[in-house]
Amino acid sequence: FIDTADLYTKGESEVILGKALKGKDLTQLVIASKCWFPVDESPNGRGLSRKHIVEACEASLKRLGLEYMDLYQIHGPDPYTPIEETMRALDDLISSGKIRYGGCSNLYAWQVVKANAAAERRGFEKFVSGQYLYNLVRRDIETEILPACVDQGMGILCWSPLAAGLLTGKYRDRDEVAKGDRFSSMTNLQDRYVFDEAMDLVELLCQIAGDTGKSPTTVALSWLLKDKAVTAVIAGARSVAQLSDSLEAGSWDLPDEAYQKLKDKLPHNHGYPHEWMETALVP
Repeated sequence: FIDTADLYTKGESEVILGKALKGKDLTQLVIASKCWFPVDESPNGRGLSRKHIVEACEASLKRLGLEYMDLYQIHGPDPYTPIEETMRALDDLISSGKIRYGGCSNLYAWQVVKANAAAERRGFEKFVSGQYLYNLVRRDIETEILPACVDQGMGILCWSPLAAGLLTGKYRDRDEVAKGDRFSSMTNLQDRYVFDEAMDLVELLCQIAGDTGKSPTTVALSWLLKDKAVTAVIAGARSVAQLSDSLEAGSWDLPDEAYQKLKDKLPHNHGYPHEWMETALVP
């Protein structure tokens, strides 16, 4: 499974991927891209209108050098376009053979359900997947989004599964993090991932990695894949060695005890109404 988007390096990511795919057996691959972000300054150069979705898809296919892609995802919500128009556009792309399936990313749970309900009413294809930020540090989607996707029969694709590299074990204290390439150039990543409890979690992760003879990367990704709701983790790598650690997570099962230790180390507060139901629904 290889994921990209027209946003990434202004389409150059798709061009590079297209070159890498030449001569490959595409039946053994799942190629995915996305649209939504601005690709030019015109009013129609962004969003989820029928015009933009169709034109963005055709432009992505041209850069990829493909006749079709397996999964085409909307990269976010568009408050200015009726969801019926968006779902119809994706359905038409499926019918025309330009994409095999439609998916979404970064939507609220209610938006996912609303979109699929609109599609079902009109006989359109529904979303088959949701791509979301999910890792050991940021587990926000467990409250509403993950249960909604499970209810809708959708697979979860995790972006930033290693918390921008924090969960590789490369950084062992906050000073090291501040000097890291990505964290120093993208300060929002520090706000998202770097705090005392997260650094404590990294220590536990490294300890479990040592106990199991695996890398922290393998353990962190295996923790995500332990949940059957998760279809794939979108792992990035700068070297073959880094990629090997990521790939190993697909064939190795994290022991249950280690899984639970990591889950309990930085528990996610589901808040209301979860806490109300835990009390009210007690037998």
